[in-house]
Parts: sequence; C-alpha cells; structure tokens
Amino acid sequence: MRALVFTKYGSPEVLQLKEIAKPTPKESEVLVKIHATAVNDYDWSLIRGKPYLYRLLFGILKPKHQIPGMELAGTIEALGTNAKSFKVGDAVYGDISAYGFGSFAEYVCINEKTLVLKPDTMSFEEAASIPHAAMLAVQGLIDIGQLQKRQKILINGAGGGMGTFALQIAKLYDAEVTGVDTGDKLKMMKELGFDYIIDYKKEDFTKNKQTYDLILDAKTTRSTFRYLRALKPGGKYVTVGGYLNRLIPILVLKPWISVFSNKRIHLVALKPNKDLEYINEIFATGKIKAVIDGPYELSALPGLIQYFGEGKHSGKVVIKLI
Repeated sequence: MRALVFTKYGSPEVLQLKEIAKPTPKESEVLVKIHATAVNDYDWSLIRGKPYLYRLLFGILKPKHQIPGMELAGTIEALGTNAKSFKVGDAVYGDISAYGFGSFAEYVCINEKTLVLKPDTMSFEEAASIPHAAMLAVQGLIDIGQLQKRQKILINGAGGGMGTFALQIAKLYDAEVTGVDTGDKLKMMKELGFDYIIDYKKEDFTKNKQTYDLILDAKTTRSTFRYLRALKPGGKYVTVGGYLNRLIPILVLKPWISVFSNKRIHLVALKPNKDLEYINEIFATGKIKAVIDGPYELSALPGLIQYFGEGKHSGKVVIKLI
C-alpha cells in the first residue's frame, strides 16, 4: 500500500510517499480501506515535533507514529478475531487518535472503538472532514460553553474546520456570530453566514470594546486577561487549542478567576467521536454542511500540511484516495 512516512522530525518535506506492507488487524482491530482523510493541527505538530513538550507524547528523539493522520472515512476490509461492531464492506468514519494515527495511507488497522457507521447521505470526503473539527465545535459550544438561544458569540480562527462547523451549530440557537480570521477565508465566511467578520490583521477584538456571551477560540494567542475583557458579565471563554504558553495559564488561572469573577475560562479536553450521532442527525436534515478545501491527492500532502500550518486553508483540508 502507499503511505506518507516520516522517521525524523522536521518540515513537512520529511514526509515520503512509500510502498509498504498492508497491515493485518489485531484482535479488536479492523482493517480499513481509506477513501478520504483530512489534515489537522496534530499532524502539523507531530511532523515538526513542536512544541517540544509534545514529544513526550509523540517520541522524544524520533516519532513513535511514522504515519501521521487522525481522521478517516473508508470501508471495512477485514476484522480482527474479537472485532464485533462491524462487518466487511461497512462504510465507517471517525477520529482514530485515541488509539493511534496512520490515516495518511491507503489502509490502516485501528481499534474498532474509534469508528462509527457513515450515513449514506454523507460522502466519504464530507465524513473525513467531520470527526475532529465538529467534535471540538460541539463540545466547545454546547458541552462546555453551554450555548443558549440568541447569545452573542465570537469564534476566533473562524475560517478553519472547527470555526465553520461552530458557526452552523451556533445558528441553530439563533446566535449572533462574529468570526475572526484573515485573507481569502473572509469571503468564504461571509458566504457561510457570519453576522460580523473581523480581519485580525486590521483589528484586535479584545480592544474594540465589544463584549460577548461566549468566545470560542481555536488560536489562543493572547493573555487570559485580554480575553476576559472581551466577555460580558457571566460570559464564558472556551479554547480548543493554541500556543502552549497561552494555554497553560488558562489551566492555572481557571480556579482563581472563578473565585474573583463571574466570568469563566475553559480548555476543552476533547472526547473523540462522542457527539457524532448528533452531527449525523443535523447533517441529514441539511442544517450543517462540510466546508472542504480540496479534495487533493495523497501525494500532495507534504505541501498541504505546510499550507495548513500557514493558515491559508478554508474549512477542512481533505485528501481523496479513491
């Protein structure tokens, strides 16, 4: 099978397209023929080995997982001896990161718990774009943010996968939604339905004196106190990712802020695939759609990861294998 493989950390050019042996599923695993996959922040960090703290997870000196990729949509080709959830030929999708990586390949063996059945109304490319980004949006807005009807919401990093799903979910609650991003994404965001759009290269939303009931942040580049300034009394700031030097203070300051203020700050600890059934339901009714950048070919992935890391993509960067 073909796979994107890397044996040392570095720029995305360390990825090499190779022919390697097709894997065989272990007891609770399934062999999936991958139809589509997508690029995520984890891939950008895993390949570069940065931030260095992540190497405690990925491997100190060299990567433990030599094939990146954590989202997939495909068909079951073989079952391990104890795999009971699916049958050969089933169309499935999911975020596999709880049990490993490896979706930048034509096949992967992965624990069956990482997958769910793909709805017939959902293409493989759409399915590959959903698991990670949509779960961040649902868990950030609803589970942690406790989104309410007609609230005033701001989404930072709004032109990527999480942001585009978050807008559509917030609109189910009749929210007024401001999106923050830059470049070519702004046109797409306007067409998708953001009420207000801020180009962060021209305006700092923490300084324009606007306040929000809920801020959902995919970037977290500022100090915690600047975000608090942009919240209404009783408002919530929820981050799903960003720079470690900004995320760690959120964990440290969270209990103290809850003592001295009625505003709240939260960091989402993602539960992979937890809310896919909810997403399937609203997708089937046409209430949300996937915003896809692509699809591209597997051989294009090294350049696409650099493109993703530079923030030039709109929605989810999707790779089609079949």
